[in-house]
Amino acid sequence: MITTMNSYSPYMTFTKEEWARLRFNTPMTLTADELEELQGINENISMDEVTNIYVPLARLINLYATASQQLHSVTDTFFGKNTRKIPYIIGIAGSVAVGKSTTSRIIKALLSKWHNHPKVEIVTTDGFLFPNSVLEQKGLMQRKGFPESYDIRELIKFLAQLKSGAPTISAPVYSHLYYDVLPGQNEIIDQPDIVIVEGINVLQTPILQDQSLPSVFVSDFFDLSIYVDAVEEDLKEWYIDRFMKLKETAFHNPKSYFHRYASLSDGEACIVAADIWNRINKVNLLHNIEPTKTRADLILTKAATHDIRTIKLRKI
Repeated sequence: MITTMNSYSPYMTFTKEEWARLRFNTPMTLTADELEELQGINENISMDEVTNIYVPLARLINLYATASQQLHSVTDTFFGKNTRKIPYIIGIAGSVAVGKSTTSRIIKALLSKWHNHPKVEIVTTDGFLFPNSVLEQKGLMQRKGFPESYDIRELIKFLAQLKSGAPTISAPVYSHLYYDVLPGQNEIIDQPDIVIVEGINVLQTPILQDQSLPSVFVSDFFDLSIYVDAVEEDLKEWYIDRFMKLKETAFHNPKSYFHRYASLSDGEACIVAADIWNRINKVNLLHNIEPTKTRADLILTKAATHDIRTIKLRKI
């Protein structure tokens, strides 16, 4: 374990080699084909990365989730109630383009193969963005992804239902093709064992000026929170790279909100992507996302090659 001059750090810091040893004899349950399907657009995560980083992480989460289930059972016994099925909730935060979705999918795939919690769901907070029509009325289309663009009341209501053991809950669905919440469409969450809540805003606190917002935080409902970290220069490069790949693929769909970018030259597309990053994503990162990093229980720090180099685990 890495030691630092700051003995007051709330985290234990591990190199990837130190973290890999914590796998012990936990089996690798993903195949190369399965991993290929889980990859992001501009990521190339190796089997070694999954074996050395994600398998030990899945082992840790399994131990935490099992302990949490036992605690709920003991608490219900104390109150003379029937044991309820309360899902273990994991929050995954980080910048746009850092790879939160891929991290979530890999964790889900690994956890789903543990016998004691096979039902794992992923919910993205994109579905809790206000619809574009509302954002346009509020003049917030250029602030999409910023704290004020989310319906925090609905997100907290959803999490409260989840944590109360409600058997069936619905979550709104977001389309990246249409760049909007799909009206009337919902994802049904039916008695999951573990729920991964993924989004840039999951560790943020309510806007202090808005006294009408709930006094609880989204992260109050998490049993474990993870922040996927990288330096801003790498994030910008990954965002531009992803934009360029989408320009050659998804943007060509006439129904795509970003179809207008499909005809740009590579040079023009790079300029547009860099401008979007600098005006919107970088500002959101520096002001609203990165400051929440130290609220996480676990910080996964990526190198320029997308592989995780250090792991910080909050001391208990």
